[in-house]
Amino acid sequence: MRADEGAAEGGSYERAHRPARPGDASPADRRSAILQAALQLFAAQGYRSTTMSDIGAAVGIRGPSLYKHVASKHELLVEIMIGTMEQLIADNMAAVAGVDDVHEQLRRSVEAHIRYHARHRLEAFVGNREIGSLEQPDQDRVLSRRSAYERRFRELIERGVAEGVFHVQSARIASYSILDMGIGVSSWFHEVGEFSVDQLAYQYGDIALRIVGVAAERSATRS
Repeated sequence: MRADEGAAEGGSYERAHRPARPGDASPADRRSAILQAALQLFAAQGYRSTTMSDIGAAVGIRGPSLYKHVASKHELLVEIMIGTMEQLIADNMAAVAGVDDVHEQLRRSVEAHIRYHARHRLEAFVGNREIGSLEQPDQDRVLSRRSAYERRFRELIERGVAEGVFHVQSARIASYSILDMGIGVSSWFHEVGEFSVDQLAYQYGDIALRIVGVAAERSATRS
């Protein structure tokens, strides 16, 4: 199954075209509905193939009225992608807060990473596919946050190596490998599948620890 098929199935496109009643929502609610419709349409048919008319039709807002809430579809793409990265960083910071053990910090970081990608499949999919659609300086804004997020994992791995807990030749390659697992999850995971989000996170935590050279008997701390 291709990633674009996985991201678009499950009725996302149909939900994006389910009209709302504009008069029933506050401006903030309308903005949220527009953003969600844009996300679903970008995932289903691509950013470049989506028009402002498509987005307006999905939320029941026609013509110039849509521009009262959003300036352009590029603005929506930026908001989706910046929001994704900022949430990932915030989740990571919360996951390791109050924890000093580098082994446990990496496990919790990976679990937070996997949980986000399992629960926000469209955001992850659009964020990965549409980076080339961003105009400057917004593309650099997203890339800088991506780099900061990857660096949190890399520096954690480097500290584990320095403490003799982890054993890898390249902390950068190890961090890339771990982060790529989240992208994979966003392309295939379904809530009605064999594993719950938490079960998936725990298992990926074990896999990540093995990537950095932690023995299986130590990495399998949860079931």
